[in-house]
Amino acid sequence: MIIWATHRIERGAKDNNHLLYKPYSNAIIAKEPTSLEEEIKEIRRSGSNRDLDHASEFEMSDIFYFCRQGVESIMDDEVTKRFSAEELESWNLLTRSNYNFQHISLRLTVLWGLGVVIRYGFLLPLRVTLAFTGVGLLVVLTSIIGFLPNGRMKNFLSEQVHLMCYRICVRALTAIITYHDSENKPKNGGICVANHTSPIDVIILASDGCYAMVGQIHGGLMGVIQKSMVKACPHIWFERSEVKDRHLVAKRLSDHVEDKTKLPILIFPEGTCINNTSVMMFKKGSFEIGSTVYPVAIKYDPRFGDAFWNSSQFGMVNYLLRMMSSWAIVCSVWYLPPMTREEGEDAVQFANRVKAAIARQGGLVDLLWDGGLKRGKVKDTFKEEQQKLYSKMLVGTQEDRSRS
Repeated sequence: MIIWATHRIERGAKDNNHLLYKPYSNAIIAKEPTSLEEEIKEIRRSGSNRDLDHASEFEMSDIFYFCRQGVESIMDDEVTKRFSAEELESWNLLTRSNYNFQHISLRLTVLWGLGVVIRYGFLLPLRVTLAFTGVGLLVVLTSIIGFLPNGRMKNFLSEQVHLMCYRICVRALTAIITYHDSENKPKNGGICVANHTSPIDVIILASDGCYAMVGQIHGGLMGVIQKSMVKACPHIWFERSEVKDRHLVAKRLSDHVEDKTKLPILIFPEGTCINNTSVMMFKKGSFEIGSTVYPVAIKYDPRFGDAFWNSSQFGMVNYLLRMMSSWAIVCSVWYLPPMTREEGEDAVQFANRVKAAIARQGGLVDLLWDGGLKRGKVKDTFKEEQQKLYSKMLVGTQEDRSRS
């Protein structure tokens, strides 16, 4: 099915004068998008001595076009490899990055064993303690602040508590973060959009500034944290039944950004975690509001610990334990200049422009694919559209022959 979607994306990129394979892409097969009809005619010319104008409606050689496209899609798969951990060029003494490397030599085995003792015997208990301390303080202190009357004092205390607790949580990951261009940090009444690699993206950004979070209401421990946080700060939480109501979501976001005293909204428009090698399609919802957008690029260094969360393979607790048992989480954050919609630019074009800026700054591959392919199949409409194109070409050939 990915073949049909490939053609759809290629044709759309050509119609909108967009490059499907960006200059900084690592695609194996680089080519200019061409139409189905042009390629099939080329195959017919090279494989038949007959005059194409008098060829039959269907040629057996047409099959080779679809076979070639299928092989190219498999060889140059730009999508599915973005949903698994990035492959390292060298081993970082973590078993999860190479299950056989530690057995190459006695020296490496000793080093790996020493690393296990340090990470699990010393670093992990310390980090777990810090994590529980940060989360516990966040729940208790925000609940207390929630009893204060709305005003400057409440807002000030809320911001200080959030910053303190998020920074404790960052220490629990031994996160080494480098922030660039802080003069472009998001301001109140705006929307901060960033590429999404991991749930810890939130604390990476929130440890340098306060944001209003957007998300679905959960149960259990996460639900307790959400309820306490919203008492101290106007975060935007949705019920499960409300998430799919695009108009309600847009209205809640619009009402928030219109109040310039409220914190900037933090949104990850990809809607899913990507392995930090690329940026995939941004959902247009947050770009329809008309507010100033503050792009942020986040790039992790996987040599010390891979921050990517493969949610289909690991649960949240398992993932956090893996993060806390890594050497460190090293990343760079770039605050890009604020961007607004240009005259005549629709929400999709604006989203693509913001996404391209983030990809350039973070050294990531700019892809037009929807991150929803991580869990869902390619829509049947892509396949049907390809069938219609081929049928239209055959019908057109038949009509030309009847006229002649």
